[in-house]
Amino acid sequence: MQIISSSNQRNELYEKFKLKIIHNSCLDRSLVSYQGNRQTPFSSWFKYREGFSERLVTYLLQTFKLEPGVLIDPFSGAGSSLFSASALGWQTTGIELLPVGIFATQARIIAEKIDVESLNLEITKLKQINFQDYYDQLFIFNHLAITRGAFSSINEEQLVGYISYCNNVIPNKDISTLFLYAAFCILEDISYTRKDGQYLRWDSRSGRSKVNSEFNKGEILSFEDAINRKLKQITSDLNISPIQLDLFSDNLLLKFTTNKSNTVENIEPNLYEGSSLEILPTLQDNSIDFVITSPPYVNRYDYTRTYALELAFLGCSEEKVKYLRQQMLSCTVENRDKRNFLEEYYTAKGCYQDFLKIDSTFKNQAALQEILIILENNKKQGKLNNDNIVRMVGNYFYEMCFIIYELARIIKPGGIVAMVNDNVRYAGEEVPVDLILSDIAESFGLKTRYIWTLGRGKGNSSQQMGNHGRTELRKCVYIWEK
Repeated sequence: MQIISSSNQRNELYEKFKLKIIHNSCLDRSLVSYQGNRQTPFSSWFKYREGFSERLVTYLLQTFKLEPGVLIDPFSGAGSSLFSASALGWQTTGIELLPVGIFATQARIIAEKIDVESLNLEITKLKQINFQDYYDQLFIFNHLAITRGAFSSINEEQLVGYISYCNNVIPNKDISTLFLYAAFCILEDISYTRKDGQYLRWDSRSGRSKVNSEFNKGEILSFEDAINRKLKQITSDLNISPIQLDLFSDNLLLKFTTNKSNTVENIEPNLYEGSSLEILPTLQDNSIDFVITSPPYVNRYDYTRTYALELAFLGCSEEKVKYLRQQMLSCTVENRDKRNFLEEYYTAKGCYQDFLKIDSTFKNQAALQEILIILENNKKQGKLNNDNIVRMVGNYFYEMCFIIYELARIIKPGGIVAMVNDNVRYAGEEVPVDLILSDIAESFGLKTRYIWTLGRGKGNSSQQMGNHGRTELRKCVYIWEK
């Protein structure tokens, strides 16, 4: 007998929160997504697509009239939230698992205090050399299986020569690091690959045997052209004031510039490398004024594949990449269950009762359990294109329960949590991520002030469009308050 899908629990949850779901006309894709950083100095150097614009942070701090305090981003990526807030006098902390984001953040910390004159002198020297003359086998590009053949032979030789020059010749460690970051930022530009959602897309000119399409990414820059352009961009941006405010922050700009006694101290961000599931529980109760973050979406994107070139550049081995993939918040079909690990971790910290509370909250979230039952039925009927989607969705929300519990614990009374996330759909069934996470947040003592939606939502995939019609999913910024 065919099992009929039910949306009763999701409908009840929608009724609970429908007055909180508000279209915010100030929010658009350029503000909420990475697109807003394309023209922003520092952030535009590296095409980091996972995250939001620096302008969003400024907008939120202005909208809620928050005085400088302590801000944390538990999925800090390349550090947009940290630098935007620290420029306004906030003490900021970021937690990031992937070395890609860590390196980008560390490079920007260096860039903001670099001696530009010394940097320009080294760039002048750089223009006189042939990179291949400095090729050192010690700094060979250690490809992952997924990146082999990404560069033409001459581009790879010049890249390795450049890396060798930075490590062997440049005496100033900060300048050397910034030069290496410049090369890190152009890997896609000089390769046969392009980041494309869940994977690297390969240009047909690559010669890889598995490339069957006629995809052409357009111009592939020579290493020399690409590095010169990037260094020119970096030195140009370093002459601009680090406080990047726009039309959303006119009042803040006035506040911080009209009164000389209100000089803003640009405080260097504090950075943790690792999983928020392990680091958040170590932070003090009621110690944070503002949380802004965009966790991985439950959309099957595997960032260890998307950023495979950058991970290889940073020396990550195949084993390291597999480890990082499993440590990530469960957002891919390959992630394994973390329940036993979390139970052992909380028990070792003497917080077993906290574990039981979080575990119970997950099990009692009715709309989520409804979704998981429906997805399991779809799996049995062969309607899912990957059987592990059910496990992924369950694990994602299970782990987000722990993240939200810890955020509710460390935020001060009156503090705000702002979270950017998207709803998703599998086999025609919408997963209302915004409602489920907001309900979980309220279980842990947070109050939902708004579920702000963008004017234009996210369309479903072409495959689902063919099967279920064209429908939009909410793209949201949740605002929770303690």
